[in-house]
Amino acid sequence: MIVGLNGTGDKQQTVFAIQTLAGILQRMGVQIPAGAVRVKNVASVFVTANLAPFARPGAQLDVTVSSIGDAKSLEGGLLLLTALYGADGQVYAAAQGPVAVGGYSAGGAGNTKQVNHPTVGRIPAGGRVERALAFSFDRLAPLNLLLREPDFSTAGEISAAINTAFGHEVAIARDGGRVEVNAAGTGIPNLTNMMAKIENLAVTVHRRARVVVNERTGTVVMGQDVRLGAVSILHGGFSVQITTEIEVSQPEPLSQGKTAIVGQQDLQAKELPVRRVEITEGAKVEQLVNGLQSMGATARDVISILQAIKAAGALDADLEVI
Repeated sequence: MIVGLNGTGDKQQTVFAIQTLAGILQRMGVQIPAGAVRVKNVASVFVTANLAPFARPGAQLDVTVSSIGDAKSLEGGLLLLTALYGADGQVYAAAQGPVAVGGYSAGGAGNTKQVNHPTVGRIPAGGRVERALAFSFDRLAPLNLLLREPDFSTAGEISAAINTAFGHEVAIARDGGRVEVNAAGTGIPNLTNMMAKIENLAVTVHRRARVVVNERTGTVVMGQDVRLGAVSILHGGFSVQITTEIEVSQPEPLSQGKTAIVGQQDLQAKELPVRRVEITEGAKVEQLVNGLQSMGATARDVISILQAIKAAGALDADLEVI
């Protein structure tokens, strides 16, 4: 639970916030009925954190807090001591501290302004590890190196570089995402020293061309290694605009009529001319972007065009929609 908010916390109808605050006060020896609690300055949140590899008790963690009620903002709040549980139900860390929010919400009575998401905040180094993971690095046999992005060429490069460094075959690429290392064959008894030698080896990473689009925000990210096949793009639009003009109908003098408000509707349909851009074989991303900008395409249009190019088989890259 976060306290110290300036009237931007959960409302009275948020029952679980009232129950949580009443439970906290009860553990402190304060007995109050839940109905007497006002929660404008407190907010119930979920607290999450990532436990880093080789984390030991006493290590610090960055913590993220997210509102689960109807609080307007967590700005200026303080997270009370909270236990962080793992998937096995055990407590691995505890968190508390002031919340840093990268946005704000101001105003009221229907006139508000909001920047970013003021209901999600972070507490840098706000968590502390209380329990170590049951993991012994020195007892790994054999040692498996897992690639974050599986690729057969990269896995072969890694195994070849390890074998060259130790002078004989101690590593073998089992598949595109795993390289198995025979730790006993390296002649280095300490696995930490062995991994320190392996991680400093230089290898050529074969990255796959990828285009990432976010339909919610209209963001498109394309790498320089993306290539396009010969393709012709036609892009047109059809817009319909309906406007209503309010007019007043005034009756004649000394008549029995009444003044009335009449809405005059105007319907306009406009079809834009088809716009065209041509891309040659092996074109780079810059040419595609420049061509789309010249035809006035928006970010949403670019996403639709990229999906159509991928469906046509002219995009030599993986298209990922997030």
